[in-house]
Amino acid sequence: MSVLVRLLGALLVLIGLVLGVGGAWLAVLGGSPYYVLVGLGLLVAGVLIARLKPAGAIIYFVVFALTLVWALWEAGLDGWALVPRLVAPLVILLLVVLSLPILTRRGSKSMLVGLAAFVVLVGIGGAIVALANRPMPAKPLPAALAGPGAAMGGDWIAYGGSREAQRFSAAGQITKANVGELERAWTFRTGDLPEKFGAETTPLKIGDTVYLCSAMNKLFALDARDGKPRWSYDPKVSKDAIPYTAACRGVTWFAQPGAAPDAACATRIIEGTLDGRLIAVDARTGRPCAGFGQGGQVDIKLGMGQVTPGMVSITSAPAIVRGVIVTGHQVLDGQKRWAPSGVIQGYDAVTGQMRFAWDMMAPDLTGVPPQGRTYTPGTPNMWTTATGDEAQGLVYLPMGNSAADYYSSLRRPAEKAWSSALVALDVATGKPRWKFQTAHNDVWDYDLGSQATLVDFPTTAGKTPAIILPSKQGEIYVLDRRTGAPLTGVQERAVAGGGVEPAERSKTQPFSLYHTLAKPPLTEKDMWGMSPIDQMICRIQFKRAVYKGPYTPPEAKSRWIQYPGYNGGSDWGGIALDPRRGVIVANYNDMPNYNRLVPRAEADAKGWFPRGDPREKTKAGGAEGAGDPQTGVPYAIDVNAGWRLPGTGMLCKRPPYGGIRAIDLKSGATLWDRPFGTARRNGPFGIPSMLPIDIGTPNNGGSVATAGGLVFIAAATDNLFRAIDIETGKTVWSDVLPAGGQANPMVYEQDGRQYVVIMAGGHHFMETPEGDYLIAYALPKG
Repeated sequence: MSVLVRLLGALLVLIGLVLGVGGAWLAVLGGSPYYVLVGLGLLVAGVLIARLKPAGAIIYFVVFALTLVWALWEAGLDGWALVPRLVAPLVILLLVVLSLPILTRRGSKSMLVGLAAFVVLVGIGGAIVALANRPMPAKPLPAALAGPGAAMGGDWIAYGGSREAQRFSAAGQITKANVGELERAWTFRTGDLPEKFGAETTPLKIGDTVYLCSAMNKLFALDARDGKPRWSYDPKVSKDAIPYTAACRGVTWFAQPGAAPDAACATRIIEGTLDGRLIAVDARTGRPCAGFGQGGQVDIKLGMGQVTPGMVSITSAPAIVRGVIVTGHQVLDGQKRWAPSGVIQGYDAVTGQMRFAWDMMAPDLTGVPPQGRTYTPGTPNMWTTATGDEAQGLVYLPMGNSAADYYSSLRRPAEKAWSSALVALDVATGKPRWKFQTAHNDVWDYDLGSQATLVDFPTTAGKTPAIILPSKQGEIYVLDRRTGAPLTGVQERAVAGGGVEPAERSKTQPFSLYHTLAKPPLTEKDMWGMSPIDQMICRIQFKRAVYKGPYTPPEAKSRWIQYPGYNGGSDWGGIALDPRRGVIVANYNDMPNYNRLVPRAEADAKGWFPRGDPREKTKAGGAEGAGDPQTGVPYAIDVNAGWRLPGTGMLCKRPPYGGIRAIDLKSGATLWDRPFGTARRNGPFGIPSMLPIDIGTPNNGGSVATAGGLVFIAAATDNLFRAIDIETGKTVWSDVLPAGGQANPMVYEQDGRQYVVIMAGGHHFMETPEGDYLIAYALPKG
């Protein structure tokens, strides 16, 4: 036993040395002096314990008592914040207690006393954690405000459920009283498992048929009753067309006005592909629509010049307004300043003939540029899902930013004016009617990822046609969709300047006074880890980096912190809106990015070259921004997404890393808010802990609300599909998916039975398992 006690002493000496040296560095940087002081205490305690001196135990008890006081002073009753401060010291305390008989040579009596003290301390700590992690009490839901809207119970006719993109179903058969009986009604497998995966698919349901696309754009029609395939169509997309990940979020359904019901392509399914085509097939048979473009397809890359495979991809469902297909496209981020154009294009939904092309740098252009010219390279694009407005004849485009996301000196005035803005485009003319910008001269990759939602918004003057716009910054704006004027307060607030382009930075940025998902700015106290050593390293990184709060300008000489990171706030999952209860449901991310602009010579030496360059070194599964070349500007970009520690993979910011919230539509007040996602798939070194604790994980994908008072959502990294009570925020049912559920669910009814459907395809950025499962849930028959 004495050998084990000496080894414990040696361990304390080692920990003391690490904390002492690292703590001294942190103190020099202006950080907390705790670590250097506790390091010295552990060093002394370890030497004495190694020499079997009881004074070593006494010193450790004093160190632990001071640690407890310091932890409560610095973190209060925040259970997650207390984990790295107290868990490892408690484990060492137990080991010291078990060493007491050897150190005191007084037998087991001293050990029993010590164990009793340890149990009391653990009990106090457990009570603190339990108290700190109680969910926010739910407020009563407001009275119905927005009317039933266009919500449908039987069908799911568009990516967002209805043309209004409210992600609400009037189906009410499944309620919190019977949701516990849900079972898998059918499962369909696409057979499509690309190497860089992230299917993200939300199917449609029209009549008695479910329509979907796979990660590589294969189209399927399934029987809505049992999921059995009726037809499939493969547009033969090459693997080299995959951008960062293979994804098809959805398809679009269109009924040709005046066509005979049994005519070929009277109803059609339209999808965009990873290689930049629009495909139209007969909804009944899956055969290409011969009268659409060239044999059922249109190449949107015409007029863009020579396009490297993977640089131009359509990953979101096109919008159709007044018979015009409007599509943007993803331009592979971070590759080069003069990447293919972000032009927005409109095509006749019947013939595929181009109706317009909006190139912001060439406003007089109406179609494909003449021979010898191209659409303007490098302009902001729209990669996410637009929202159509038949009544206004508008399509609302959530725009991205110019190519070379993190550097702006080469941007032209029109690019700066239209980037990261919601743009209302008139489909009759292809010209903008209004815009609302959410980030001025964006160099944070704060492109708009969420599809905007239409609603009749309650105002003092009555219900006003409105559009709700979430942003990656966490701001939620409410605008008059006829004019773009804010219906709720927007304040231009001063933000920090400086960085590598001080003259380029806007002095202010727009903040919503209606609602924000953003949390307070980070401080050193927010740093985390599984132990005091992890937390100390993260604190050192925090103090060494530049951080000036929201919109911290990019830096090259040191790391700089972006918070929220580019994954949101809100991303492409968007929000759900229950118009009958007047409640918005928003899931969100709460993570920083740890970034650095990398000088060109250094980036070249690392092999960071754009897609298609023979010198490019492939990033196997690398996240967006993790070594993107940004060729054509002075700097590449290196993004540590989520700000992870090397080696362990643990995140530096304390949990939660994601949440879900209910918001009163009329007032913007929070009704309930809770961490979203358990720790069952998370742990150090990538080892799943399997702990059913609501840590709040990163999440991609959104939710659907139903008339039954439930919110269905997967999205988190724990592979769980949940039903949440919209009144309380409590999970009332869950099922473990066979792969990650990074997709928006959908709801429909068929033959009097309600189904809830989710794509379990996984997502390699989110590190969830790969799959090809489309799973439908329903109550037992009868």
